[in-house]
This record gives sequence, structure tokens and C-alpha cells, in this order.
Amino acid sequence: MASVEEDFPRGGTAKKPTESKIVVQRTEVDNLFQSNEKAETKKRKGAVKDDGKKLKKPKTGKGDGLTLNAAAKCVEILHIKNVKEGILMLGCVKEVTDFEVTVSLPCGMQGYLSIRNICDSYTKLLSEQLESADTEEICSLPQIFYPGMVFRCVVAKLDIARGGSLSIQLSINPKLINKALTSTTLKAGMVLSGCVESVEDHGYIVDIGINGTKAFLHKKAVKDKQSPEDLSMGQYVTSQVEEVKNDGRVVRLSVSPPAVAQACAESEHGWNLTNLLPGLLVKATIKKVTKHGLILDFLSSFSGQVDFLHMEPGQTSSYTEGAEVRACVLYVEPSTRLVGLSLRSYLLQPGTRVDPSPAGGDRIGEVVQNCKMTTMHHMSGAMLELPDKTLAFVHRNHLKESNEPANENRVLAMTEHTCRILDFSAMDQVHFASLRKSVIDKRFYRYHDLQAGHVVEGTVAVLLNHGMVVHLSDHIKGLVPRTHLSDILLKNPEKKYIEGMKIKCRVLSVDAENKKLYLTRKKALVESSLPLFLSYADARPGCVSHGYIVCIKDFGCIVRFYNNVKGLVPLSELSSEPVINPEEVFYVGQVFKAKVLQCDPDKAKMLLSFKAAAGDTEEAATAQFDCEVGKRLEAKVLKKSVNGLEVAVLPDEVRAVLPTTHLSDHISNCPLLWESLQEGDVISNVMCFNKNKQNITLTKKPTVRWSLEEGVVAKDFSEITVGMQLIGWIKNIMSYGVFVEFPYGLVGLAPKSAMTDKFISDTIAVFQSGQTVLAKVTNLDEEKRRFLVTLKMSEVISPEGDVQTRLINGLKERKSVAEMVAVRENGDLRQQLAALSVGQKLKLTVDTAKDCAATFKSDDLAGATILATKHHVMGVNLTPGQKATAVILRVDVLSSCVHVSLLPKLVAKKKSLAEGTKYTAMVQHIDGDFAIISLEDTAQLTVIQISSHLNETFLSESEKLKAGMCLAVEVIEPSCQELQGLSLVSWQRTAPNRQRTTSENQTSSKGYCFGDIVRGKVRTVKPTSLQVTLEDGSTGSVHVSEVVEGADVCQGSFPTASVKVGSTVTARVIGGREASSHRYLPFSHPKFTYTIPELTLIPSKLDKCPDLKAVTVKEKINRYKVGEEVTCFVSKFNPVRKILEVTTDPCVTGTVELLAMITDPKEASHPEKLYKLGQAVHAKVVEVISKPQRFMLSLTGVHKLEKYSVALGMVTNIQPQVGLLVKLPFGGMGTVDVTDLADAYRPNPLDGYSKDKLLRFFLFGEEKGKWHLSLRPSRLNPQQAKPAKDPEVLSVDQLKAGQIIRGYVKSVGEQGVFIRLSRSITGRAQLQQSTKYFVNHHKVLSERLTPNTLLSTKILSIDKEEELVHLSLLPEDTGKPDVLPESLGLPLRLFGEEKKEHDTKKKMKRAASESEQKQKESQVPKKKKTKKAKTDDSDSGVEVYFREEEDKEVEEEPTSNSVKQVTHSSADPCRLQVATGFSWDVGLSSLKPASAAQEGDSSDGEDQDGSSKPQKKSRHELEQEKKAAEKALVQRETELMDPSLRPQDAAAFERLLLASPNSSLLWLQYMAHHLQATQIEQARAVAERAIKTISFREEQEKLNVWVALLNLENMYGTEESLKKVFERALQFCEPMPVYQQLADIYAKSDKTKEAEGLYKTMVKRFRQNKAVWLSYGTFLLQQGQSDTASALLQRALKSLPSKESVDVIAKFAQLEFRYGDSEKGRTMFDKVLTSYPKRTDLWSVFIDLMVKHGSQKEVRALFDRVIHLSVSVKKIKFFFKRYLEYEKKHGTPQSIQAVKEKAMEFVEAKGTEAAN
Repeated sequence: MASVEEDFPRGGTAKKPTESKIVVQRTEVDNLFQSNEKAETKKRKGAVKDDGKKLKKPKTGKGDGLTLNAAAKCVEILHIKNVKEGILMLGCVKEVTDFEVTVSLPCGMQGYLSIRNICDSYTKLLSEQLESADTEEICSLPQIFYPGMVFRCVVAKLDIARGGSLSIQLSINPKLINKALTSTTLKAGMVLSGCVESVEDHGYIVDIGINGTKAFLHKKAVKDKQSPEDLSMGQYVTSQVEEVKNDGRVVRLSVSPPAVAQACAESEHGWNLTNLLPGLLVKATIKKVTKHGLILDFLSSFSGQVDFLHMEPGQTSSYTEGAEVRACVLYVEPSTRLVGLSLRSYLLQPGTRVDPSPAGGDRIGEVVQNCKMTTMHHMSGAMLELPDKTLAFVHRNHLKESNEPANENRVLAMTEHTCRILDFSAMDQVHFASLRKSVIDKRFYRYHDLQAGHVVEGTVAVLLNHGMVVHLSDHIKGLVPRTHLSDILLKNPEKKYIEGMKIKCRVLSVDAENKKLYLTRKKALVESSLPLFLSYADARPGCVSHGYIVCIKDFGCIVRFYNNVKGLVPLSELSSEPVINPEEVFYVGQVFKAKVLQCDPDKAKMLLSFKAAAGDTEEAATAQFDCEVGKRLEAKVLKKSVNGLEVAVLPDEVRAVLPTTHLSDHISNCPLLWESLQEGDVISNVMCFNKNKQNITLTKKPTVRWSLEEGVVAKDFSEITVGMQLIGWIKNIMSYGVFVEFPYGLVGLAPKSAMTDKFISDTIAVFQSGQTVLAKVTNLDEEKRRFLVTLKMSEVISPEGDVQTRLINGLKERKSVAEMVAVRENGDLRQQLAALSVGQKLKLTVDTAKDCAATFKSDDLAGATILATKHHVMGVNLTPGQKATAVILRVDVLSSCVHVSLLPKLVAKKKSLAEGTKYTAMVQHIDGDFAIISLEDTAQLTVIQISSHLNETFLSESEKLKAGMCLAVEVIEPSCQELQGLSLVSWQRTAPNRQRTTSENQTSSKGYCFGDIVRGKVRTVKPTSLQVTLEDGSTGSVHVSEVVEGADVCQGSFPTASVKVGSTVTARVIGGREASSHRYLPFSHPKFTYTIPELTLIPSKLDKCPDLKAVTVKEKINRYKVGEEVTCFVSKFNPVRKILEVTTDPCVTGTVELLAMITDPKEASHPEKLYKLGQAVHAKVVEVISKPQRFMLSLTGVHKLEKYSVALGMVTNIQPQVGLLVKLPFGGMGTVDVTDLADAYRPNPLDGYSKDKLLRFFLFGEEKGKWHLSLRPSRLNPQQAKPAKDPEVLSVDQLKAGQIIRGYVKSVGEQGVFIRLSRSITGRAQLQQSTKYFVNHHKVLSERLTPNTLLSTKILSIDKEEELVHLSLLPEDTGKPDVLPESLGLPLRLFGEEKKEHDTKKKMKRAASESEQKQKESQVPKKKKTKKAKTDDSDSGVEVYFREEEDKEVEEEPTSNSVKQVTHSSADPCRLQVATGFSWDVGLSSLKPASAAQEGDSSDGEDQDGSSKPQKKSRHELEQEKKAAEKALVQRETELMDPSLRPQDAAAFERLLLASPNSSLLWLQYMAHHLQATQIEQARAVAERAIKTISFREEQEKLNVWVALLNLENMYGTEESLKKVFERALQFCEPMPVYQQLADIYAKSDKTKEAEGLYKTMVKRFRQNKAVWLSYGTFLLQQGQSDTASALLQRALKSLPSKESVDVIAKFAQLEFRYGDSEKGRTMFDKVLTSYPKRTDLWSVFIDLMVKHGSQKEVRALFDRVIHLSVSVKKIKFFFKRYLEYEKKHGTPQSIQAVKEKAMEFVEAKGTEAAN
């Protein structure tokens, strides 16, 4: 930053410029030949790795070492760790709250702009608002900022947030942003940002943060479309400097967004690296193109970088070295001189707004799969391409977990990624995403993910008075209001809740936009199983739910539910008992069950009843729990939690819980089933095993269900008998045994000794929680209702065929998992894996082969992991790339993994097995609860269960089955259908051989093959499908398109209506789909879902084609051609997206947009009424894409937009410069020009059109993808339309000179008024043809003629070649009144002779008017506001808060002030100063603090209280009192005698003033006394008394009081009150000293403008007074205005008598030495003394100054000049004396001797002269 030294160099020789190759006008701070590479590298560690050259050290230059920046070696984005305070950035408003603005910064960073960091005047206004009671309207942050607004900001502070992350605090205070600019560096054309400081009559004073510069923005110069209303204080404006006057002290601004946005920063504007600002547009040249970005040269020689985020995506190919581009400065790092630039079009286009939200809608928080990584930028991060082709950026920190080491190459090598979108960066217009698994797995990432009614777990963060803050995750916190901390109101919540405690809450309401989340801890609400009322629509009459009382009134209670749904319980419904005063019975926060009596969702009103709900509880309970234990049910998954599934029992939607461990008898299958089930799936064959008031618990364990069906259960404790055998499951494992739970909620204990036949030391390793077991009751305790059981295998008997049944069930569960995953994923791989089975052979290619294992590839199973362990490749030589045959051992669909074996004996040809044969088998592979075994040399594989008994336990690893073990097996069934053709065997290890029961030999219903002919009965008829019950009891489905032949379908008919329920039909299978089964299977065959065949009833498909071909969806879709007419059936209307979904085939669904659905705008409100479900309609194909599947249709009979046709469209935007923007059908867009809106033009053409309005438009033609449209009736209905008043002008040939034509104003510029005559033709009226008045600036017209003003014009001439139309708006041509009203008082335009006369007069007047103008400017009063003073006991009385520049005034010693003191000549009147909280000019001993006086008063008060009680006193006491009184009297007398003691109270002052009424010092002390207690009015009154009391002869004393009063008003009064006092002082005192004193006061309180104004008045009024000119000169030099002071000297010399000239010049020269440029002062003295060499007094002064300021060489040269003057010997002697003194002090013995010798020579010379 240029220092003050640089601005005003003091003395010394001017610096020689370094040899410069580029001649550019530039401030001298920029040294073109220095490099700052060192600083660059420090900042970016590791950035130089690409380029191994060592960097040169920067050369330090003269001055403050400012440098040009070197280009960065590697372009990377700006990381938050590199952000420092003071960095300037371009930001974009993301969201605005009342006290803070969230700002999107470049490179995905985010900052916060506090209300305190807008500008000084705004902060001051806010503080005043806080202190004063009246609340005048203040411009709030949402009024100043709007989302998407782009502005400059500076990093004011880096805070550490609570989580340890950096929080960037920003500021837009112009003082910080424009810190590097000074008044001298301002140039016209600069684009600056500032804040409105005050609002004046004709415009605004704008704070641009430059000291000593006033910026004025005229109201006429504001042309901002964004904020047409007036600007207010604190408003942020980006404006262009129009003109700079008075050396930068006055600047005129203008605001016109296009001009400001397109203004390119040029080097002539004086921009350089020290003062470069973000947001400036620069012309740049590409210097270097790298993979990660560009390096540019701009402003002739500065380097900047463009990172890859800010390269325009479509133009990357056009970026080549040497290419010219326009760039926008994005950020400037002042310390390292790093400049970031952007080439993105949205920052380069006019308008200071970017889109704060992405085009594709809000996607923050979304988890996106199948993303491809396009590029990796090692220093920055990586770019991902999402499936919908949009790009997202992953910061390098988010490529890995925070604690992992970085491995970018590994990440890049992965083919597909899953990411979570973290945020949308408005400044970079790209989504930021994360690949961290921890982030992707979060259940709630943002407030939008939460919904009312969710049960959530959180951590207690802090307890406040109004509630408790609970953290659900890093970003999400909610409030539990005080009334919701418990079911009752807690007096001491801190006893119940401790910080860090984990708690479960329920969401009451969530406001995602404002990030407000309310939770409840009321147990009744959290655990409520009743339906939740989340909206009024949920609260149907008759429903019962839990609510809480929020308000109790005389007429009843108001009860609230979730999402602010509330209702009234009237008095009559509060209780069955009569309630008179509800407040006595109920309390706020109480939870009740309430029944809905009435509900009106539209009016949001609801009537409730407690009484009915209480009566209904029994019925409700029975209805609620209408699922009896042991009954088979179907349930729909509502939600998955860690421990189980929340389900709704169909059809009544009763809530229930299905624990994860109850999904299967096999513990290893439970998590697989949980994983494969999704919300919305229907689970069949579940059974309720227990229900209580809280909840219903379901099971799907086949063994438990069998026991319930067979009745092998005890329903109650009373039914349990010793010896009874029950099926249960392990509930809890304790050190002393395990608790076993049974159906109906019974729990028994198996002690440690009764758990197993083996000895156990630790109970934990024996059973798993949730494991199914057989238990036998051994003991009963009737009193305590407890029982003991044994689980020993020797004591319990296993049911017949239990092992095989469990095996089949377990494998079927596995199969169903595979099928569900395959259907859901919809991926080819999963479906292929699901089709594989154990024992199947595969042809594979070896991928890798090692000693321990081998992996394989298969063309059919791309993406699957195929591996064989060491054991399974034994003896087989494998080399990568070799082909091999393998046999499948296990398929894991969830992880896409296949285990195979290459052992020759397993790959050999299979031999058939016979029932009953025995074999030795070998275990080949273990898979959870199952083992795969091979039977001797038959090459046959099969599956067995690891445990042969439910209660079997393995206490050590050696007891478990392992690969390689041998077993004895017997074949029960050689090829068992349930085992997918594998053999069913029994095996010997511990369990005896068993036979299968008949029930186990049943097979499930066979599936159907494509093309099978089936018969069945129609079960249900729906508009879009039929359900058919087939002969074997399974269900088939017929789609509406497969009921009637396509040719027979009539428009508007309903095909399914022709089929009756119960009729028998013959159908053919044409496909199938997975759905939940509706058929109950025996307990041994559980199946979650099975294929429902998709059927056709069309006769032609049944008879003719036995070779019916299966067609894929892709093929079906590709058969349709654009424009073809198809028959389709209405399936549903989506009211949100306003689209109609239609179906043409069971697997093809098409969409019809609103504009392709209707032809009349009136139908738009309820388009769904036009079409019924299942109705046949004829549609035209608009668009067909197979991947991603898009099938668009039209019902209006047309499928594309035609030229000269009429189409329906929707207005999407209204833009005054363009007209209407319109969305057309089939993805078209168009515009309607203002001249095409009507046949007769209206004054405000765009009024009456609103966004989303539907209209019919005429299509002219298409240009660059946009249609030109018209709304003229003559185009839409040519037959009915009347002749047009303003016909269309299609070409210039239609126009004739002299024709009167109407048009709309397009714009007004210096060239004239541009008028739109039609869409393609714009005419121009020059300024002199626009109005009869003389206008000095086109802005006068532009204020009156806003765009789209309707005008009548006359065509003067037409240039057909150039297509130019010249128009006139003059009244004599158009016959209409003038465009400017007379009220403006403008002069008429002059012609001929009149004009010449006027011009000569004008020249004469101009000189006079300029000086007047200056005078006026100086007299503009500046409003001054001060804050109220605050008292502080410990201080000397007053503490006054001012602006920063003023606070120094309060100090006791004004001489130590930073403000420079003006030294007065002795002729000036002396000024007083009272050293208390108030500053005068004469030092007095400081006053005693006011607190001492207060103490005295209070003690007096106590004495009086004491004396008021009549008490009898002893003699001793009376004596003591007498002595004390005497002592006090003596003290009082000494006090009164002592003149140095300061009076302590008003009475003392009054007494002293009686003695000396003319002492101004006393009066001033009295005033100060009042000011200590901030009694400003009293101080004023004292001053007024003083003025009246002091004798008129005592002029100096009187003046002192007036000065004090002026000081008082300046500090505590207003501008107005100060003015009044000043005017009075002028009447009573000598005017000159009063002026001088006020000027000094202004100067001291930093009111430079006021002081300057006053001095200007003084030099006019007292122009003969030398002191005034000197005083003004001193002031100017103190302000650093040296040039102005020189001009003032010239004026002074003209005004003052010539005899004064020498003294004045000398005085100014002295002032130059003291405050200005000593070099200049020296020159002035030289000139004067050359003219008046005999003025020895001036020589003497000159010598003094040179001794002080000059070098020894200069001083000696001066002395040598003086001693050779031709003046009297006496004077020369005096100078020799001075010379000798100087040398003695500063010189050497030689120099002293030299002086003496010179003196001798002088004496000798004089002697010779005398002799001659």
C-alpha cells in the first residue's frame, strides 16, 4: 500500500525512475523488475514439484519494496488454509438473515458478513437506534442484499468455530476494501464500491472509504434496475467514477449496471497491484495453458491465474497461448500479490447477479451413485460427472476420510464413485461433493432430511432458560423447549440432563429454510404408537392421536400436534365430568389422547375431544391391536432401524415392529434379509407373537410360527407346566445364565448349568442373542410368576424332520434375498448372479494366480469378483489369461462375489445318486450357518446345515465344521426341488439319521414360462389392470393395453370395463414381475415374493402366434417413431409437476406435459378433469430416448412447433428491455416483443401479464433456437380481428418519410432517443429533435422517458441501405405535447442570432460563477450526531463516545493528541482548557471525581436520619459531639481560605462566583463540574449566566466563555445549535477571534470539511487580516494539501497590502518547513531573500529552520552566504557569532578554526576598506 511518504515526499532529491521498457502512466510504487516468486512459493507448499527449477530470491528495491507478482508455478484453487485477513474477494449472497449475510466465496468457500461490518455510518445509525427509544425505519440487511447479488468484500477476521473449523468473517466497509486507494489515485472511469453514508436532497453522499474525499451520487445518476426505489443509508452500491474534482477531494459517481459491469479496467485508470479490486473486468492475454488452469497477463504486465473451476466449460479448446480474453478479478491476496481471475460468462456479463441455486433444483444432501471421475487436479481436488451429465467438484480433502493418507491415483483408478452433494457454490456455479464414506452414510445430512414425527437420537449440548439444545449431527441441532423436557414441567432440568448425554427425541416441527428444529422429550409423544397428525389432512374425523396442551382458555384447551397442526377441545369435550374452570384441571404441556370430531384442512381448523378419546381407548385398543397372536399377516415396511423394521400390518395399517433377529431361524441370514428389504416392501407370512399397549411385535422365524400354528405354546403363565417343551429364542445373555423369551411375552431363565451338556466357563460364547432354541420347563415359582428352563440337547426332543425343514427354509431365504436384490438393483450383473446356483459350472479366464488363491474373470459376469482359495486350486497350474472350467461353491449377490473350485474331482462329470445310499463326504466351503460338501467321487455337491440341532453349541473352534473335514452322509432325496436340484442328505457327526416327513416333500407352486397358455377367474377389475386368479391358486395380472385388440380401442373408451369380475378367461403369459405374494404357504416353505405372471387376453396373441417373441423394453421403446400416432391409456396425473402419465404397454410409460395436454388456457386450472384413469386416448409421439428412458407424447394433435401456427405457451419472465419470455410446448422457448403484444399500443404494455400465465401465441419463426411470437389479435384470429391501430412494421420499405407512427422508448443516450417501431426496427430521434427545451444532458430526458414509454413520432428520413429511421418528437411535428413538462423550468432551445448573443454572455458569466460555486460547496453543512455520554464512577466524570477520529479529544493533554496542534502567534487570544471529561485549551488541575461528592452527600443524609430520632444522650457523648463540631468548623474555615482547593458542589461554586463574578476560569470549572455528571443542559445554563454576568469590559473573559460554549455545542449539541451559538458570539464579541476559535475547534475534532468552509468565509470577510491567511495556510498544510496552500499564498499576496508580502511569504515558508515540504520552504526563502537581502531578521529565521531541517552541508553553505552580505558590521558580527556556535555544537576543531579564519579575513578586509 502506498504510504503517506509516497503521496507527499518530503524533501530530498526526486527519485530517478528505473529504466522502463513499458511506458505506462502508473504510480511510482510499481517496480517492474522485481519478482515475488519467493512469497508465492511459501504460500503454496509443494506447488513447485512439477517444475524443479529453483526460484530466485526477490531483489529488494528502493522504498517499501513493492513488487510485481510472478506467475504461480502450478495453478490451484484457493484453499481455506491460504486465506488470510485482508484478502479481497468477489462474493455472492447465499442467504440473508436480519443480522448476518451468508456469502458464497470463490472455490466453494463460505463467509459471513455481520451487520456490524457494512460501513461506519450504518454501524453508527444502528447504535443510535439501540440507544434511542424511537425506531425510525432503518434499512435492514434483507433490503440491502438479495440472494445472488455479487459484491466485493474483504476478509476481516478468521474465527475458529466451535467445531474447530475456520469461520471467515467478511466486511464490505469501504475503508477496508478501498484501503489502498487515496484521493490522489482516483481517476474517472474507475469502478468502486461504497455504501450510502447519507441521503441528501438531490442525491447521496457515498462512503468510498477514502479519507478527505467526498463522493456524491446524483439521484439522476442511479439507473439500477434491481432497486428502482430510492437508496437508503448503508445501501451497498457499485458505481463508476464520472468525474474527479479538486485533486480527488470531490468525486461524482454514477450507477448504471450495464455500464459498470462492462467497464473494463484500464491502466490509465491507475489500477496497479496495490489497489486492484475484485470484480474489475480486465483484458488479458493467455500466457500459459496448464492442465489445472491458465496463467494470464493483464493490465500490460501483471500475472493472474484462472483455476479450472473458472474456465468457461464450453470454451476450453479455444484457450491457447497468446489468445486475448476478458477476465474478471476474482480475488486479490495483497501480501503475496496473487491475483485470481475468472473467465466464467456469468461474471463477465452485465448485471451484478448470479444464480444462487442450481438450474436442476436443490440437490444438496443427495447421495448420487455411478459418478465418473473426469479429471484429477492434484493440488485441488477432482471433477466428477454425475449420471445426469452435470459436473461436481470434490475438494482434495473430501477424496478420502479425514484420518486416512491421501491416495489420489487409487481414487482416480476406480471406475464408479458414490458421492454426496455437500453444497452448491454460487460463485463457481458447481456442486461441491464428498467421497467420504462417513459423510455419505450419515442418516441426516441437513435439516431437509428430517420430517416431523421422526424419532431421532441426539446428544445434549447445552441447557438454556428456554429449553435444551440437542445435537443430532455435526450440522444439525434442535431445541427441546422447556415445556417439552419431560411429561411434567421440570423445576431443575440440570439434574436430569447432563451435557454429552445421549437421548431419544421426536421431531415436533422442522423449518429447513431457517434451520429451526423443535424436538420433544415427552415420553408419551416419543413412544406413542397412535397415528401422527403431520398435517390437517392426516386428522380425519374419528382418528385418535397424542397431542399436548399449548393454551388454556375459558372456552376450552388448544391442543397442538406436529408441524403446528392444532385444534380446539371445547369445554363440553374436556371430560365426562363437567369442567367449569379448565385452568384448575389441566396444565400447559400436558399430553392427552384427542379424537378428531371435525377438521377443515382448507381453513386449518379442527375440533377435538378428550372425552371421546377416553371412551374410545378400549375400542381403539381392540381396533388398534386387531391382529391376534398366531394369525398369519402381511406387513409393509415403513422404516428400517438398526435393530429391526417398523412395519404397518395390512390392510388396516396398524403399526408393528419386526426385530431383525426374528427374520429367520438362521442368525447369519437375518442381516442379509434386513439388507435386502426396503421401505415400501410387503412381507408375507409374518405372525404376531406378542402385543401389549405399547406395540405389536411380529416374527418370521419359521420354527416359532410353526409352534404358534400347531398350538405348542403357553398363552399365559397359568398354562405353563413342568416338563412342557416350548420353542423360544434367546433374549438376554447374563453371567449366570440366559433368559429365553417365548410367544405371548413369557420369559424363562436357563441357568448356566442347564444351558448345555458340556461344561461352560463363560455364558457369552455359547448362544447368540435372538437364536431360536428348544426349551423344557424344569421349575415354576407361582408366587413370583417365574420359571426355569433347560436347553440341554439330552433333555429336549427335536420335532420330526426339523433339520431338513430348517435347511430348506434357510436356503429359500437366501434365494429370496438374491431375487429381491436383483429386481431392485435392476442391474444385469445382480440378475445374472441371482440365476447362478451351487454346483453349476462356469467357463472362466484366470486374472491373477498366487500360491494362496486365484481370481478369475468372466465375460458374462462383468464386475463380479470370482475367486478360488488355495485349497480349491491345489494341483492345478494356472497362468493369467488361461481359460479354465470351475464349479460354483457359493454366490454372494449383495457383495457380487462368487467362490469357485477348480479341483478336478469336482469339475468332472457328475454321477447320478440313488436314494438311501451312503457316502463319505468332504466339507469344501463354509458359508455362515451352511456348509457345501462333495460326495466322494460322484462330483456331486450339496448343502448341509452346520448344526444338526437347534440347541447345538460349539464352545471351541475345533468343534465346528471346517473345510477339509470328512462326514458320513446318507442320501434322502437324490434331486430335491427346494435345494435347486441338489441332493438332500442326512449326515452323521452327532445327530442320528432321520427320515423326512411328507410335508417336507411338497414343492412350491411352479413358476410360469413365457408363452404358456393359462386359465383363470377375474378377481378384481381396476381402471388400469385386472387381477386374475389362476387354476393353481396363484395370481396373474393383465395390463389395460392387453385386454382388447389395439384396432378395436376407441378414443375415450375404458377397455377394462368390458371384463366382469368372476368371469373365466383364457390368457397367455407374456412376462412376469416380482411382487409380494398373497398366498400362504406351509410353514416349511416360507417365500417372501414370487413371480406374478403378466398376461394378455388379446385373441390374436392367443391363437395365431405360437412363436410369440419376448421383446425387451428398449426394443419396445425404439419401435415408436416421432410423429407417429399411438393409442395409450391414462395411468395418473402428477399435480406437482403438472404432467399426465400414460401407458402404452405393461412396461412402457410416457409423459404428457401440461402444454401438450390442453388447447384452451381455461382448462389449465384442472387439467386432470379432462382425463379419467384407464381411459384410451390417441397421442402423437414427441420424443423417444431409450437411455435414459424418455417417452414424451402430445394429446393436442401436433408433435412439433410449426412456423405461422398458433400454440399455447406459458409466460416465464417479464423483461422491460425484451418483452415476455415464454415457454412453449415440446421444450421450445420464445419471446414476445412489446410491439407484438397488441394491435393498439397501450401506455404500459407489460402490465396485465404475470409469470406462469397461459396464453395462445402466434409463431413467426425461429432464430438461434428461440421463437419470435406475437399476441396481436390480427395474427391469432385474422377473420374476427378489427383493423390494427398500430400495424406491424415488418421492413423499412413499409415506412414513408413524413408518416406519423407510434413506438415504445427503447433507451435514451447521448446520441438521442431510441424508439422501438417493431421487433426488428428501431428509430432514433436526436436530442435536438426530441424536445423544444434546451437540455444540457441526456439524463434529463432519460428520467422522463423510461423504457417502454409510448410516444408518437414523425419520420423525418429513412436510410434504407443502413436501415436507419430518423424521427422527430417535436410538438410541431407530432401535434402532441412536448415530452418534457413546462414545470421543469428549462430554457427554450435558441436558434440563429439569439444563440450567438447567448454564447458571448455565457463566457463572461462563467468565471464569476465558478468561484461562487466553490463557496457554496464549502458552506454545505455536515450533519453531526453524537452518542449519549455514559457516566462512569471510576473516571474523571465523563466518558464520551465518538467516531474513532474524535475520541482523542477526551484526553486530558491535548498536546499529546494525534491531531496536529496549531501554534498561535502571541497576538491570538489565549484559549482555556478545563482538564476534566471535557477539553478546553488552558490546563487546570483536574477535578476531584464526582463519586467523592456523592459519598459526602450520602453520609450527610445518614446523619440527618440519625438525628431525626429523639434519643437521650449521655454527658460524654455530648462532649464528643461538641469537639467534633468544632473540628469540622475549623476544617471548613481552612477549606474556604485555601485558594487551591477545588469546589465540590454547586453551592460552593455559587459562593465563589459571588466573590469573583468576572473570572471566566471559575465559570468554566463550574461548567465542567456539571459536565462530569453529564448534566449538559445545566452546563449550558451556566455558560449563559456567565455571558450575562461578566462585565462588558472584560472582553477576553467573555470570549473564553463563548469558546467554551462553542466547544460544548460541538461535542454534545447538534449542527444547528452550534450554528446559533456561533452567530450570537459574532454579535457579542470581536468576530475575527470567534471565527478563528471555531475553525480551531473544527480542526481539532477532525471536521475538515466544516473547517475548510469556515476558512473560506474568513479569507473573504477578513481579507486584509494577515493572521487569517496564515491560519488557513497552516490548516491546509496540516491536512497535507500543499498545492492548495501554494494557491492560497498567491491569493493572499493579491489581497494584502504589498508591504505585508515579504512577511507573509516568509511565514508560509516557515509553515512549509514545519508541516509541508522543506524543499519548497527553502525555495520560497531563497526567492524572498534574493529580492530583500538586507532583511537580516528573515536570514536569522531561515538559519534556524535550516539548522533544524537541513543537512550540515546546506547549513554551512547558508552561513557562507550570510557572512558575505553587504549589511552593517554589527549584523555580520552577530551572524559570525551564530556560525561559530553552530560549529562548536556540530562541527570539528578544523571547521571551528576555518570559521575563525573567515572572521579574521572579514576584519582584515574591512580594515583595508577603511584605510582606502
